[in-house]
This record gives sequence, structure tokens and C-alpha cells, in this order.
Amino acid sequence: MKAVVLLDFWASPFGQRCRIALAEKGVEYEYREENILGAKSPLLLKSNPVYKKVPVLIHDGKPVCESLIIVQYIDEAWPDHAPLLPADPYARAQACFWADFVDMKFNECGSRLWKLKGEAQAAAKEEFIGILKLLEGELGDKKYFGGDAFGFVDVALAPFVSWFYSYETCAGFSIEEAAPKVVAWGKRCMERESVANALSHPDKIYEMVGVLKKKFGVE
Repeated sequence: MKAVVLLDFWASPFGQRCRIALAEKGVEYEYREENILGAKSPLLLKSNPVYKKVPVLIHDGKPVCESLIIVQYIDEAWPDHAPLLPADPYARAQACFWADFVDMKFNECGSRLWKLKGEAQAAAKEEFIGILKLLEGELGDKKYFGGDAFGFVDVALAPFVSWFYSYETCAGFSIEEAAPKVVAWGKRCMERESVANALSHPDKIYEMVGVLKKKFGVE
């Protein structure tokens, strides 16, 4: 086993965060694909006995769980290249706030766009558009959420760019119409090798959403 191992699933935006952060830092690692829809490996169950889910970063035999915690760990464990979190305490706190917002609001509401139908889906769509506008307000005219440098909030949100097509197709709306600055930001992120190599093609994600719909009994 290499010194750094990532237990992951190809379509996981949370695992993709870790892949982006490791690439930005230039860290070599062993990628291990997990079957999250079937039997979980003994290594995953041993490494994450509480949640039993990916991603898990194993560094020198010690597991780190939960994607935002992993990204922060990567930033601190390899501090000499491409800092992701600001050094200033207030800016750091703000970055953590918006990264948490991505998990608690953006991802949660986004998943409802394909899990729900009818009036419930329409309500989720309106809520999601509001979330996009909040993110657009925070982004403003900056290149990235943290300013000129690609950082923690960008790593947190960038994997969901490949889910935009699924959100739009399932709920019948245009993210570019709702939040053009967020879409332009996503295109800038995709110009980075770390992001382009980590993200799945939107068509593949849409196929995966179809699998998930069947799993959750949506269709």
C-alpha cells in the first residue's frame, strides 16, 4: 500500500474534492474504487466504521474521513504548495462557512431536484435558484470564491459542475439563466487540470442519476 490511499467512487463529488486537492498539491496516491451500491470493502468498513462511506484518505495507515475535513487535512499535511485555505483567521472562517453551505444547502437541495416530482420538485427548484443566487452574490466579480487564487470553496463546489446538466434536465430549468456568473466560474475551474481530470462527464453523471432514481424508487 502506498503512503497515501484514497477510497473513493468515480461519480462521488465528495471524493472528487479530495482528488482535486491532492492534484493541486502534487501528491501521489493510490486510488481505490469502492462499490458504494453493493458490498463495501473490509478496508472501507475498517477505515470508516462510523459512516461506512467514501471518501476516506489513508495517510501512513491513518484514516481521515469526510470530504471537507480531508481537504483541510491535505492542505495542512502538504503546506508547501498551492494553499487552499487562507492564512487570515477571518477569511479562513468565511471559506469554511461557504464550503459548509455547499454541503448543507446546495448539495442537499440539488439532490431533491432528481429525487422529487411535481409540486415538491418545483418548490425545490425555486429554493435551488435562490441558493445559486446566494453563491453568485458571494462570488461577485472575483475569479474564484477566494479571489484570484483557486481555494477551499472552489474545491468544495467544483465537482458539482458536472451535475449541472442532471439538475437542469430533471427539473427543467437553466442554471446559466439563473446564475451566469456561477456557470462562468465553473468553466474557469474546468480549465484547471486538477478539476478536469477529477470530474466525470455530465452525460455519465446523468446515467448515474438514473441508477440512483431506481435505487430510491423515484422511477
